[in-house]
Amino acid sequence: MIDKSVFENKIAAYYTLGCKLNFAETSTIGKMLAEQGVRKVRSGEKADICVVNTCSVTELADKKCRQAIRKISKQHPGAFIVVTGCYAQLKPEEVAHIEGVDLVLGAEQKLDILQYLDNLKKKEEGAIIASQSKYIRVFSPSCSADDRTRHFLKVQDGCDYYCSYCTIPFARGRSRNGTIESMVAQAKEVAQKGGKEIVLTGVNIGDFGKSTGETFIDLIKALDDIDGIARYRISSIEPNLITDEAIEFVASSKRFAPHFHIPLQSGSDNVLQLMRRRYDTALFRHKIEKIKEIMPHAFIGVDVIVGTRGETDEYFEEARMFIENLDISQLHVFSYSERPGTQALKIDYVVDPKTKHARSQKLLDISENKLHSFYEKHIGKEANVLFEHTRKGGMMYGFTENYIKIEIPYNISLVNKTNQVILGNWNKEKTALTCRLI
Repeated sequence: MIDKSVFENKIAAYYTLGCKLNFAETSTIGKMLAEQGVRKVRSGEKADICVVNTCSVTELADKKCRQAIRKISKQHPGAFIVVTGCYAQLKPEEVAHIEGVDLVLGAEQKLDILQYLDNLKKKEEGAIIASQSKYIRVFSPSCSADDRTRHFLKVQDGCDYYCSYCTIPFARGRSRNGTIESMVAQAKEVAQKGGKEIVLTGVNIGDFGKSTGETFIDLIKALDDIDGIARYRISSIEPNLITDEAIEFVASSKRFAPHFHIPLQSGSDNVLQLMRRRYDTALFRHKIEKIKEIMPHAFIGVDVIVGTRGETDEYFEEARMFIENLDISQLHVFSYSERPGTQALKIDYVVDPKTKHARSQKLLDISENKLHSFYEKHIGKEANVLFEHTRKGGMMYGFTENYIKIEIPYNISLVNKTNQVILGNWNKEKTALTCRLI
C-alpha cells in the first residue's frame, strides 16, 4: 500500500539522457508521481524529488550522466535523488557512490518507483541500490509526449543480439514486448488527447512479437487503422528485420511516414563480421534500393560507428566508399567507445583517438552533403507538414512526412495541425526550408 501522505505538496524534477525510449519511460514515471499529487518543478523552484534516467551507450555517456547527477544535486540541494536507466543498471555501485544520490533503480525496478519511495529522507549512510544485474524479463509499457507534437510509444524492449561492441542486452535485458491489443489501446488514447504523430520506439523494434507470438508487420497494420493519428514514424530498425513486406506496406499505408532509420554501423563486411552484426552490405544495399524504388522521396537516416577495434585504414576506406554510394539522406556518426565486458575487447587492432576523429569528420561531411542534396530535391514541391508548438524568434517549425524541417512565421492556428504547403528555399541558417501555405 502506497502512503500518499509521503507525496503531499511535493515537487519533482525529471532529467533524461539518451534515447527516445528513455524519454518515454521518464514520462511514465512522471505520470505515476503526478497521480500521487507530485507536481512538476517550475523554473526557479527547488525540487523535493529528482529523477535522473541515464544512458550508458558509450564511456562519454557515462561521464555525462555523472556530470548531470552532480549538477542536479547542486541545483536542488536537499532533494531526494533517484537514478535509473542503463548506467544505473550496469554500474549501480558506481552510481551509488556519486554524492547526493539516494536511490539507484535498475531496469526492471524503474517503473515500480513508487514502492521504493516509502519516505523521502536523504540517505546519509549511502544510497539504496534496487538493481538486478540479470534476468530482466518484464515489459513495462510507456508512452510520452515531447514539447512538440510527437508521442513516443514504446512497443518493445531489450535485445537478444549481443553485438561484440554493445552492452545494451546487459542494460535492457532480453527482447520482449507488449501485445498488439495494448499498443492499439495506447495509440487510441493518444488520438483521444489530440496527439497527431506517434513514433514507435524500442531497443530492437523489428523483433516485436518475440514474447507474444505476434509480428511487427501485424503491429503496424493494426496501428494504421486507428482514426485520429495523422502519421506514425518507425524509429531505428535493424536492416535484417525490416522486411520487404513492411517496406511495401509503409509505401501503401494511410498513416506511416516514408521515413526510415536503419543502423548500418559499418560499410565494410569484414568489420560487420567483427561486430557480429546479422547482415552484410549486400543486404543493406538491397533494403535501401527497395525503399527508394517504391518511395523515391523517402528520408533514410543511417547510424555508423567509426574507429571500432579491427577497423583498419583499408576497412574504413571500404566503408566510406560504400556509404558515399548509398542513396540515403543523413548519417548519425558515433565514435567507438570501449565498453567493459564486451567481446570487442578481444580484438587486437586498436584505432587511436586522432584517427577516430578524422574518420568521423569525413563521414560527417558526407552526411551534410547528402542532407542538403535531399532537401534541395524537394524545393518547389508540395508537401504535408505537421507544425509544432516551438516558437523561436517569431518563427515556428514543422516536419514534412519525409522529415524535412520547415520554417514559417509563427501562427498559433497552425499548431498541431497538418497543412499542405509548397516548399521554398533555405532559411538564413540553412537549417530548414521555408514554405508557402496552399
